[in-house]
Amino acid sequence: MFGINLLPAFGPPTWLVLVALRSQWHLNAVALVLLGAAAASSGRFVLASSAVWLKPHLPRRYRQNVERAGERLLERRKRAITLIALFLLSPLPSAQLFIAAGLLELPLVPITLAFFAGRLVTYSLYLAAAGAATHALSQVFGDLWGSPWSIAIEVAMVLCTIVLPLLPWKWREVH
Repeated sequence: MFGINLLPAFGPPTWLVLVALRSQWHLNAVALVLLGAAAASSGRFVLASSAVWLKPHLPRRYRQNVERAGERLLERRKRAITLIALFLLSPLPSAQLFIAAGLLELPLVPITLAFFAGRLVTYSLYLAAAGAATHALSQVFGDLWGSPWSIAIEVAMVLCTIVLPLLPWKWREVH
């Protein structure tokens, strides 16, 4: 999970990996939440720390804008508290937030701690919801998967995906 959180984009969300681990192997939910939040927070911290290396490669105008934005964010205590709250409860993608924090050279430890606290809550909610859904739907899906009808539908769908592309189609242009 740590490696997933080093990716700036295109990685699976950590909560999804936690839910998959919990549902597949029935691992301890508390341990998963703690490990997931720690992995996500430390991975994002490293991502933000490494974003500083990107800064010298930006055009001068961008660097100046980033420096001014960082100064303005830290000018007032109220803005700093708002920034911490953003990392605690943000619906925005965390990778981009941490890259921005790294480029702005914001204090990463309090931001990461707020992110960790927020992830403890959200990952707990995700795992609890997934557990409730698994318990409620296991009987429904358990009966469905082994039924002759579901097997016949699956075989028909596989055959359609194999056969339909092989059929000669005569396409007409619509004017």
